Amino acid sequence: MIRLTSASAHGLHGHVTVPGDKSISHRALMFGAIAKGQTVITNFLASDDVLHTMTVFRNLGVAIQQNENSVRIQGQGFDGLTPPKKPLDMGNSGTSTRLLMGLLSKQNFDMPIIGDESLSQRPMTRVMKPLTEMGAKIDLTANGTLPGVIQANATLRGITYDMPVASAQVKSAILLAGIQAEGETCVIEKIASRDHTERMLRQFGGQLESKNGVITLKKQQQLQGQHVDVPADISSAAFFLVAALITPNSELTINRVGINPTRDGILKILTRMGASIEVTPIDTQGEPLADLTVRT
Repeated sequence: MIRLTSASAHGLHGHVTVPGDKSISHRALMFGAIAKGQTVITNFLASDDVLHTMTVFRNLGVAIQQNENSVRIQGQGFDGLTPPKKPLDMGNSGTSTRLLMGLLSKQNFDMPIIGDESLSQRPMTRVMKPLTEMGAKIDLTANGTLPGVIQANATLRGITYDMPVASAQVKSAILLAGIQAEGETCVIEKIASRDHTERMLRQFGGQLESKNGVITLKKQQQLQGQHVDVPADISSAAFFLVAALITPNSELTINRVGINPTRDGILKILTRMGASIEVTPIDTQGEPLADLTVRT
């Protein structure tokens, strides 16, 4: 028999680094692939979903070198991708599927897209609708699910799209198509969704305007490779924050956490509940970062 004994904790102390943010890791791969020159991603999250995004771009001819905690991408530019040797496998990643439907909607070759059983049951019509209005040619099943084909397409046109439901994925797909479209693309949000795509576009040299829930951009000139330091995921950090807050005599710091104002609800709620969380901002390009320290 195994006997387990528990005892009261006497406080959590030290520094913790949690894994990188999944949403930002996805986008760093995407922008790195279509930019010119080398992009280096540090604190990269090598999760299954993100690795499917990486595999898709390798299948499209992008040279990507992955080390223990970093990735180097030799960007091919908007027009440097090559026809895939096999279908683009999205695994179980809805983020990969929806964003890449926008990003890859102006290539001069067909791209079959597939996913696992679970992903193949999720409808893609909400993202397909605005992309089709922009001129994208995307063929899905009768139910609007995978498998499908992103068809060869020479022209996209900008549209004004009023988001019926807040969705960072649908918004991002429109913007990623919009940077390749003729004319102006405008997305109207009644409720703000996470803005990682907009921030990263600016980091890679792109231009857009975001004001009062209206995001506007035009066709972009060539983007340039960057160094992207992926913030620690605030969702993962939340567990350590709460663990320290409920353990007396704690002093715990979570390092380099992303505190994007569209994602920091956990900090606001805990502070309203009386938590003492010290936020020490870190100067960096791109996403806002901070060390978070809990004392009890």
